[in-house]
Amino acid sequence: MKSDIEIAQSAKLRPVLEIAKSVGLTEDDIEYYGKNKAKVDLSVMNRAGSEGKLILVTAITPTPAGEGKTTTTIGLADGLRRIGKKAVVALREPSLGPVFGVKGGAAGGGYAQVVPMEDINLHFTGDMHAIGAAANLLAAMLDNHIFQGNALDIDKDSITWKRCVDMNDRQLRYIEDGLGGGKNGVPRKDGYEITVASEVMAILCLATSLTDLKERLKRIVVGYTHAGKPVTAGDLKAAGAMCALLKDALKPNLVQTLEGTPAFVHGGPFANIAHGCNSVVATRTAMKLGDYVVTEAGFGADLGAEKFLDIKCRFAHLRPSACVVVATVRALKMHGGVAKTELAAENLPALRAGLPNLLRHVRNMKEVYGLPAVVALNRFPTDTDAEIALVMEECKKLGVNAVLSTVWAEGGKGGEALAEAVVALCDQPNAFRYCYDETLPVKEKIAAIVRKVYGGDGVEYTPEADAEIARLEGLGFGKTPVCMAKTQYSFSDDAKKLGAPEHFVVTVRDVKISAGAGFVVALTGNILTMPGLPPVPAAEKIDVDENGVISGLF
Repeated sequence: MKSDIEIAQSAKLRPVLEIAKSVGLTEDDIEYYGKNKAKVDLSVMNRAGSEGKLILVTAITPTPAGEGKTTTTIGLADGLRRIGKKAVVALREPSLGPVFGVKGGAAGGGYAQVVPMEDINLHFTGDMHAIGAAANLLAAMLDNHIFQGNALDIDKDSITWKRCVDMNDRQLRYIEDGLGGGKNGVPRKDGYEITVASEVMAILCLATSLTDLKERLKRIVVGYTHAGKPVTAGDLKAAGAMCALLKDALKPNLVQTLEGTPAFVHGGPFANIAHGCNSVVATRTAMKLGDYVVTEAGFGADLGAEKFLDIKCRFAHLRPSACVVVATVRALKMHGGVAKTELAAENLPALRAGLPNLLRHVRNMKEVYGLPAVVALNRFPTDTDAEIALVMEECKKLGVNAVLSTVWAEGGKGGEALAEAVVALCDQPNAFRYCYDETLPVKEKIAAIVRKVYGGDGVEYTPEADAEIARLEGLGFGKTPVCMAKTQYSFSDDAKKLGAPEHFVVTVRDVKISAGAGFVVALTGNILTMPGLPPVPAAEKIDVDENGVISGLF
């Protein structure tokens, strides 16, 4: 059996201009980044004409067994093309942190991948580097302002802005810098976060033009004065230079699937610590070029889908037509209490015990957000017919349509049945709505998410979180959406509570304002914005030969 990278490397890619022309773009609309990658001009997004139907692909609560959400997203787009629909796929860019850490790449798998897989998973078109450079420029200008006399009277102990690097590096979570005295800077406590958690990433993914990008950058709050007044990137006169670094990064990237379906891969905020969706410009551009646009949101529906719907759709005035919830028998058995080492054996009782996790996610999409939904059961070779039948039967009992997906093994052919089901859903009227009114007080918005989406009983706040919410609301930052930073492994804030836990309380330990992005971030449990590497990082298996051929990337 070929590995993902071997499948990708054996594929015959079409020239990117050919892919562009297949959706009505001309050579003047694109900028080449080699033979198989291009950036698309921002003007395409604003062309006159109708927009395609938007399909969100989300998933159950993730487990180490894997769900295959990105693989399903790609296979669904290929399946739509196979049944005669003009489809485009819109995905996030992978972060180097997971690529070299535990998860590996994020370009799909098997015969449902976006290519060139190695480029997409590594440096791609340089967007991640530009985002990191812009964030670190702001940090440098902030510290330089203090060093040069601190005309804004910034309290260095209240600085909230962090430097970033697109790598899992726990050593940088908490640091002291500016050491050495004199010309070496002003000593202070500092820290790094992974680039995909930076507010600059969130801003890039929500901005709709260079003007909008610059205005959002100006609003970034980097800290406070000794009098408690917010200090912004605009106050530091940093937004123009930051925008210059991000000028090309804002343009969406065009590549292709293994079957030649046009794919926009752009932006990549994590869904457990940021809003977890690809860029608005990529989604909007895809909707101008395709009749059906398939996009995904990170982790389970309680994280990525909630933020896609409550944050991205609200800001960009998007209205999804349908939702796909991806599940696997393996992951459901883990939610039912089976150890990862025992997943190959048939276990119907454990499968039945894990099904409530899937059903809660589906219920949320249908009842909380008013979207028609279908379950995509992503089949693994070890799944038995009895296990597949049980999932299908239980979904049917509750009025949920479940479709078997075999896109990993068969590509678009294995997604045809799912494509037919999605087209039928898109033709239905829907009552799409948000989970909460953004003008509500911060605590009421958080409570709505916890009760309606997570299924919890309520929320507790640390004294620090209480005080910060009061301060932010007093400064006029309260009437924005809320971005929950929470473990991806549970509906609750406790990663050990699998399945569909009940009667739990979520603890908010801190909050912060992302004024440029336009939301308040609520940090729960022990969530971190800088991950660490595992005992055996994926990086140890990655290599490159004399001819430049990469191996070990997955």
